[in-house]
Amino acid sequence: MSLTAPDSPPGNYRGRFAPSPTGPLHFGSLVAAVGSYLDARAHGGEWLVRMEDVDAPRNVPGAAEGILATLEAFGFEWQGEVLWQSQRLEAYQAALAELKSRGLAYGCACSRKEIAEAASHPAVDGGLAYPGTCRAGLPPGRPARAWRLRVPDEDWGCEDRLQGAVIQRLERDVGDFVLRRADGQFAYQLAVVVDDAFQEITDVVRGADLIDSTPRQIWLQHCLGVATPRYAHLPVATNAAGEKLSKQTRAPALDPARGGTELVRALAFLGQQPPAELARAGFPEIWQWARAHWRFEALPRQRAVALSGG
Repeated sequence: MSLTAPDSPPGNYRGRFAPSPTGPLHFGSLVAAVGSYLDARAHGGEWLVRMEDVDAPRNVPGAAEGILATLEAFGFEWQGEVLWQSQRLEAYQAALAELKSRGLAYGCACSRKEIAEAASHPAVDGGLAYPGTCRAGLPPGRPARAWRLRVPDEDWGCEDRLQGAVIQRLERDVGDFVLRRADGQFAYQLAVVVDDAFQEITDVVRGADLIDSTPRQIWLQHCLGVATPRYAHLPVATNAAGEKLSKQTRAPALDPARGGTELVRALAFLGQQPPAELARAGFPEIWQWARAHWRFEALPRQRAVALSGG
């Protein structure tokens, strides 16, 4: 295993922001968008927008359109058309078929209850490390419910540009992970790897809530023979209880009427030290200041930062 290089050379940068339409954008989403956007601009690169709507049961009607409208209202500009994962199912199926044909993916008959009863320890992301029950074949009379990717008993990971070394012993820390779920939906891990390769993403700047997925994605990239991007995981914003801002923790939706204040607040959260009076400026002035003063080295090198006042 070799760690991915932390450098991001100018002129060879393509980043992306990939929200899921499970609700409106909130301050935590804005932090990720601002960080990825400004890092792309600092490298003279492209910034793409992808709508990660592959998990159809969780999508909220109208949320995707609302997200795009909010990004436009806040002054974000992206290159090319928005990529919709819901229109990419054939690509995910083709990737899964390739992995099946090479014996890297296998059918799994286990229910959640059975996994919970058989698993010996938790996975690094808070779930359960799959115990490999169906690795050698399906139990007699049991059809495949999901499809999993075989992982090696090896260390895989990367040198994160912000967080440092991110390494996992895949078999121990996560186990063989799901590519297609029992309900027929393609899993995030497969979709994100296929789409990053399709869009030729060189740099992934996203929230640290996804950092534990990175070694799995790097192994899957290796299996599919596609390039591994450079990674930088920004600290996630948490409330006073230490919970990540999200729909589940009732994070308020971004209000474009307070856009200047929220944008400057996001810059401050990212360690950029904007002047207080900048919040009274218009979006063009704020973005001009942000691009001119962006300092990657000033980003907090931690996985989470609590917001003052919750």
